[in-house]
Amino acid sequence: MSRLRRAAGILAVVLAGVTVTAVTMADAATTVVVQAEAYAAQSGVQVETTVDTGGGQNVAYLANGDWMRFDGVDLGPAGSVTAAARVASATGSGTVELRTGSVSGPLLAQFPITPTGGWQAWTTLSATGTHATAGPQAVFAVVRASGGADFVNINWFSFTSGGSGTPSAPASDTGWVRVDQAKWNAQLAAFDALPMDPAPANAVRVPEFNASCTYSHSRKDDPIVFPGLPGASHMHSFIGNRSTDANSTADTLLANAGTSCAPAPDLSAYWVPTLYEHGQPVEPKAVVVYYGSRLTDSSKTVPFPQGFRMIAGDAKLQAPTPAGTVNQFYCAGPGGEVGRSADGNWPRCAPGASLLFQLVFQDCWDGVNLDSPTHKGHVAYTNDGTCPAAFPVAIPSVSFVIAYPTPGSVDGFTLSSGMASSFHGDAFLAWDNTVLGKRVKNCVVQRAKCNTAGTF
Repeated sequence: MSRLRRAAGILAVVLAGVTVTAVTMADAATTVVVQAEAYAAQSGVQVETTVDTGGGQNVAYLANGDWMRFDGVDLGPAGSVTAAARVASATGSGTVELRTGSVSGPLLAQFPITPTGGWQAWTTLSATGTHATAGPQAVFAVVRASGGADFVNINWFSFTSGGSGTPSAPASDTGWVRVDQAKWNAQLAAFDALPMDPAPANAVRVPEFNASCTYSHSRKDDPIVFPGLPGASHMHSFIGNRSTDANSTADTLLANAGTSCAPAPDLSAYWVPTLYEHGQPVEPKAVVVYYGSRLTDSSKTVPFPQGFRMIAGDAKLQAPTPAGTVNQFYCAGPGGEVGRSADGNWPRCAPGASLLFQLVFQDCWDGVNLDSPTHKGHVAYTNDGTCPAAFPVAIPSVSFVIAYPTPGSVDGFTLSSGMASSFHGDAFLAWDNTVLGKRVKNCVVQRAKCNTAGTF
């Protein structure tokens, strides 16, 4: 989508002023939500409707030097504030700065922007800052980048003062699922108290353990995206908990002892779009779910809280995947890839090789939400071996390695979600706390490669 740039220097004044929602949290924190399109003045800004239900409008295709002014934003008492921004980016990178008083006023907070997968692939960033003036005031959002290309859309901002300074999502934005702080604190305390089993001298120093799985069942269900709505999704191939359906919750998963994964205490549900060859489903012959760390220092990793869920990949991404494309299907085994499908989007494997896909999930968590409206906004990927400031909690890096029992052909394949580029995966975590905790401590924190049984 190309942007129709407005002439530099044009200002548009919106008489309606700022749309603000104030929410008082149980811990006495107050969150003020400012819709991005409700600016009092702007330069270089367009407004469009978001594609997600309940998303309202967003400001679009912002580039270096664009800005917006929001009047009467109550930042609370002078001191610290937690700011958040719901953003999307198809390409490029830069920073969104929040400043008080003027375009060049004191810096309140800043959000580093990287591609999220599309102009409507939303994620929520948060940052902390301080301000010297109490109460309502003008806040400027200023866009910075080294180049002149468009690189970010913004849906809303929020400002939390007082209390713990965390949540960053407006109460009206459905889909945020808060962690039960008391239960999470108890889970962390139990994890901290677990003894570490020393790794043998010959242990491979790779932070990793795994669950070894097979295909379980197929349904047009998605308990993360379409909870309680049987048949609402495209066809999914489910791995792990055999009870998984549209009505699955953390409690139902933990209550069901049937799983296609080892070890048995892993009652998690994993699923991916179904692969089709010549119109017939091709189900995975084997799936290894790896749990590891991509952090420089893996010792800070903690287990997932019960009920944690997330999605990796983009079901809506429909783009060619020629040879050399990042994150694509590939061939492994004797002979490897011997050619491409007629459309160039799928590999053809030698008779002795297997068709595989590896999907890597986000490994840094905001520490507040078990889920988010996009099912990605509460998590992020490590950046140069560390977690971003807005996602400070290091969780295990989950990846699916999926093998399919077919070499492919010149006709290629399709996914229930569309083209090869739309491959994605869901993880609804449901482990026995002690079993997961021991593996995280022994294998990831200690940086020692463990097998499916959790031993060295």
